[in-house]
Formats: sequence, C-alpha cells, structure tokens
Amino acid sequence: MTPTADLDVVIVGAGAAGLATAIFTRRRAPGLRVALLDGAAKPGAKILVSGGSRCNVTNAVVTERDFNGGKPTVVRNVLRALPVGATVAFFREIGVALHEEPNGKLFPDSEQSKTVLSALLREVDRAGASLRTSHRAMRVAPAAGGFRVETTAGTVTSRAVVLATGGLSLPKTGSDGWGYAAARALGHSIVPATPALVPLVLDAHSTSPHAALSGTALPVRLELRAGGRTRTRIDGSLLWTHVGVSGPAALDMSRHWLRATLDGDAPALTVSVRPGATFESMDRALADLARDRPRRLLRSAAGEALPDAVAAAALVLAGVPPDRTLAGVSRDERRRFVRTLLEWPLPVAGSRGYDYAEVTAGGVTLTELDPATMQSRVCPGLYLVGEMLDVDGRIGGFNFQWAWSSAAVAAGALARLATA
Repeated sequence: MTPTADLDVVIVGAGAAGLATAIFTRRRAPGLRVALLDGAAKPGAKILVSGGSRCNVTNAVVTERDFNGGKPTVVRNVLRALPVGATVAFFREIGVALHEEPNGKLFPDSEQSKTVLSALLREVDRAGASLRTSHRAMRVAPAAGGFRVETTAGTVTSRAVVLATGGLSLPKTGSDGWGYAAARALGHSIVPATPALVPLVLDAHSTSPHAALSGTALPVRLELRAGGRTRTRIDGSLLWTHVGVSGPAALDMSRHWLRATLDGDAPALTVSVRPGATFESMDRALADLARDRPRRLLRSAAGEALPDAVAAAALVLAGVPPDRTLAGVSRDERRRFVRTLLEWPLPVAGSRGYDYAEVTAGGVTLTELDPATMQSRVCPGLYLVGEMLDVDGRIGGFNFQWAWSSAAVAAGALARLATA
C-alpha cells in the first residue's frame, strides 16, 4: 500500500452510482479506506426528485436493448454484474421493499424517493465509507502512487478515483458536467452531450395545433426520419403540452431527435395517432362507413377512436372543413385526413433543455474503459460509473439500473486493492 496516500478509494459524487459504489466496495473489502466527496451539503438531490419524487428504482425486465449510446454487448455485460433480481434483493436488504407498476416499473412501497436515499445513506455509514459533504472537487490529477483530489475543503490523496458526478441533466441538483471536464483532462474522449428524456418544444410559428391540444394524452407511434431514412419508431403515450409534446413516447424519442440534430442530419418527426392502423385499412373503413351512415360527420366518426380535440385538429391540418359529412367529403379530402392521422408532422424546434431532462445522452465513450472493471484504459486507477458514461436508458427505471450495475462492476475491481 502507498504509505503517503490518505485513502484507498475516493469517489467523486454521492448520487446513485457513487453511493452504490461506496457500499459495494466496502462490502467486498471492509479494510479499504473509502471516501465519498460531494459538493452539496445534502447529497442525493437527483434521487429525491426522480420519478415524480417516487424514485423508479429499476424495471422488472432490463436488457441492453433498453439503452442507447454504448456498444450493446458492453452494456449487456455490465448489466449482468448486478441483474434486476439482485438489485431488488439489495434494496430489500437495506429496508426498501419494491412493488411493480405498469410497464414493469419498480417503485418503493413507501412511494417516496426519500426512503431510497435515506436507506442508501444509512448503508454507506453502516458499510464504513466516509461521506464528506460540502467537498466540491475542483481538480483530479495523477500523483505518486495514485491521485491528488483538490476540493473546496482541502486536498486528499488516493490510490484510486471513481468519477460518479453524473451528466448535465437537472442542474439544480448539482449536475454541471464537471466530471466530463475532469475526465477529458485525464485523457478521455467525450461524446458530445445532449439532453435525453426531455419534453420536446414545437415551433410556435407553425400551423401545429399543439396549444389547443394541451393536456390531451393518447397512445401513439412516433417515427423519426433523418439522413433520408427511418431512424427510430417508438410506441407509447403522448401528452400534448402548451409548448409541445411530452409523455413517455416523446421523452424516449427526444434523445434520438437531439442526437440527429447534433449530427446535422435534419431530423423530421411524425406521429401516428392510430398506431397499428394502415392507410389502406383506415381509408377503406371510412369509405364503407360512408355507405352505411352517409350523413354522419367525419369528425364524429373519427372521434370514436380518438379524443374529439385530436380529430378536430387533424381536420384542420388536412384542410378538410369541420362540417363535412362522410358522404360529402371528397376522396382526396378523406385520404388527406387519413394520411394526417398516420403521419402527423411534428415541427420540433428543440427541447426544454437540461433543466427538464431526466438524463444526459453522451459522455465518456465506453471504448476507453475496460467493461469488466469500469477502469479507464487511458488513465490507470481511474474508474467511471453511471451517467458519466455514454449510456442512456429509456424511461422506466433503466438509468438507475445502469447506475447500480456499473457501480457493482467498479466495486468488484476496486476490492482487489485490498490485496494489492
């Protein structure tokens, strides 16, 4: 052991990944001197606000297909280090029982995020790791036998450093991207970041009727085209807002639209408000209905399967008068209306930004890490976990699972310092 090192492991950032890394490391190697440094007086703010302050801890089924960014095979191997079953057992052990809700989301029985944070903080203390709040890291630099970490409360030396500072999402919780700059200074490449799981903003000067539809939710299929081809299709619930679109489908699509924009691929987004239907089947159904009930309004017929406000807005977009009966609508008008329902253009102007984003897309590229240890390939002794990395999951507890699993991988490697 390096006699001049103050500590064996310094973990910068006491969010989900940092807290878990400290716990798992001390459990595996109780003799290691482990300290968590966080700039906040009360760490874990992002945990507290997550999931509507309920904390979606994980999901019943998690695979590499639920993530974007890093290579799927690498993500899969990291997830295997702490699968869902082991995660549920860990939280039960520390006093947080979970229950399943729609779409496999697992929440604490208490329905309160503070239950999760309090349990993690208690376990950090029980495991014997030192939590040093109001210690904002300013610089991490290699030093003899390890690293020197300069903070607002002084400097410590350590044999190994874990960067667990998160990304840029929800800056009010303390996420400011400092970890990216620190990793870059230590030789890492950073995949340019964008918000992810964030509401999308529609062009206020377009003909889009989103303001009139504010508060309306319905199941949809979103389709993103960029670079001359279909990039992504996402099914789920969409919520119209006064500035654009939100809800699970829009949040999951946001990273894809923002990444395509960043790459200069001129993305175009459309929504089908009749997911699963085809143009031919819908056109035929309306034509047949016109023969049976010719005096019925087209808007009324469409309203059987859609919120009335959506049917009315689709007529406007299609250029069909609202008083058209099924018999009175022309073939071209009917087909324009059907096309609008299936390929409704969403004139996305941007997103609501990091203030509203649940996670960051981008970060340290996985190719520069050993996925079996989460240790840097370019700076030995440096480990990276959680949102620091170019891995982001869809909505539903997947990003927390990535935090727990990547922490478990790093802890397994850090524990070996006890015998080094």
